[in-house]
Order: sequence, then structure tokens, then C-alpha cells
Amino acid sequence: MLIDCHCDALYKMWSKGASFHSDPQLAVNYKRWMQSNVKVQCFAIFVPPEVPQGEKFNAALTMVQLFYEKIIYPYPNIRLILTKDDIVELEDDERGAILSLEGLDCIGEDLHKLERLITDGVRMVGLSWNYRNKVVDGILEQENKGLSLFGQRVVAYLNERDIWIDLSHISLKGFDDVIKLAKHPIATHSNVYSLTPQKRNLRENQIHELIKSNGLIGITFVAEFLTLTDKANIDDLIRHIRFLIEYGAEDYIVIGSDFDGTEYLVREIPSIDEVHRLISELMKHFDDEIVDKICFKNFLRRFPT
Repeated sequence: MLIDCHCDALYKMWSKGASFHSDPQLAVNYKRWMQSNVKVQCFAIFVPPEVPQGEKFNAALTMVQLFYEKIIYPYPNIRLILTKDDIVELEDDERGAILSLEGLDCIGEDLHKLERLITDGVRMVGLSWNYRNKVVDGILEQENKGLSLFGQRVVAYLNERDIWIDLSHISLKGFDDVIKLAKHPIATHSNVYSLTPQKRNLRENQIHELIKSNGLIGITFVAEFLTLTDKANIDDLIRHIRFLIEYGAEDYIVIGSDFDGTEYLVREIPSIDEVHRLISELMKHFDDEIVDKICFKNFLRRFPT
């Protein structure tokens, strides 16, 4: 059993018209998912920067509609996950789907739009996607600004609603600001900067703060976050996981594949139906309890409600 904290299948369904059932464009489609060890999959709403501001929120709502009409409603064995109990109560033949949001560009400076998305089922909110919005700077902004006053209101609202706050893609100053305030912090798809100095990876002080805050670190399969090239293998993935375990993060590691977010993934795990290779490799290096923690126990332990 495995829980995956991030994929971009919804974005491909929205932008390329990919069909969820068995479209080979999708690393996460229904057919591949049912052949995999993944019990629960998070599906991210991602509105790309090139969408005009006035159209961003409607684009996000369209992806919400796709999530329900193409993923949840057609398949009686796929359950919407809103609480921890929803995961625990899944039958052997059932899978769970969590709706997440990658970046808050789409709400502008309107908290009511965020409230609408939470009402629609979003349970994990990334505050930024690399660039500045009305909440916080992203990691690629040179000014490295932190939370705005509006951003502080957003964090307070997400805390009140017991929603995960995702720190992947956020600026360094933004991370420092949010980690002091967030009730349920997670970096859904970020690896270790000390091993691979990619801007989006986590510095050791950030890893320390996530551990201290009882947050989670989602190891991602994206090659450039694992090595200094666009080619990575499963040994690179194990290297980052081992570093985190030795750093003291055994109880805070989860998986955030980023399937469908890029073509450059770990060579042995190009799609969801190959995730069993990771589980097999983890079992060669770590005991069963550690493997279970990484695959699902850490996520379940921290689920907000």
C-alpha cells in the first residue's frame, strides 16, 4: 500500500484533453492506477502562469469539475477522501482520491474563491508555484519576499479548516514565515538540497523545521531533484530517502511522485503502475516498519481530520 501526495494528471486532462480511463498520455490513468500499489492518489489543480489572471479561477473550477466527472463519479471503486477515516475505511478493492491545489494565483486576493475550492473538496493547498502571487513569493523570485498580509489571512483560514499547507515551490522567506504559522505543513514534492542543489529542494534547516513542526516531506521522482542531470534511477531516490532517515526524518517522509508533471522521472518508475519497484527497493534497504511509514503510515498519522 502506498499514498502518493502529488500528481498532475488533472492538468493534462484539462490542457491536452487526455482521457482518464486509459490514455497513454497519462502516467496516472484509471487502468494503470488499478494495476498499482497506490491506495490513495492526490490530484493537483494546477493553473499555469500563461493563463490570464481573469481566467485562472474558472480554469481551476474546470479542473475540479474534471476531477468529479472523470475520476470520482464514473468509478464506484474510487472514493473521495476528505478525512483520515475515509482512507482507513477503504475496502480492499477501493482506491481513494484527494483533491489538492498547486499555487494560489487562481484566487487573486479573494478569500471567498479559496473558500469555494475548499468547499469543493480541496484538502491540500500549495501557496505558490515558483512565482509571486498575492499570498507569497515563489522560489524563483529574486526578491524572496515572504507572506503578505493577505497571505497571513490565507494561512489562518487554512489552519481553521484543518487543511494541509504545501510548502513546495515557495520562496525561502515564505517558507520561514509559513512554518511558524502552519498547523499542517507538508512539502509534497521536494527532495534534499544538500544532495542535489536544485532551488526547489529542501535545505537542511527547512528539513529540521518540518520535523520540529510535525510536518511531512514528500520525496519526488523528478530527475532534476535527484541528480544534476535529467536522468535518474531508483538508487538516486534511495539516496535521498536514506539521507532523510539518517537526518532524523524517519517519521516524516512520504511520497510525492509528481507523475504527469514532467517527462523526466526516475527511469524505473515512469508511471503509477511501476511504483511496486520502489516498494521492492525500499524493502532491500530498510526494515518493514520504516517502509510502511514512508509508504502510508506517516501520512495517515498526520492527516488533519
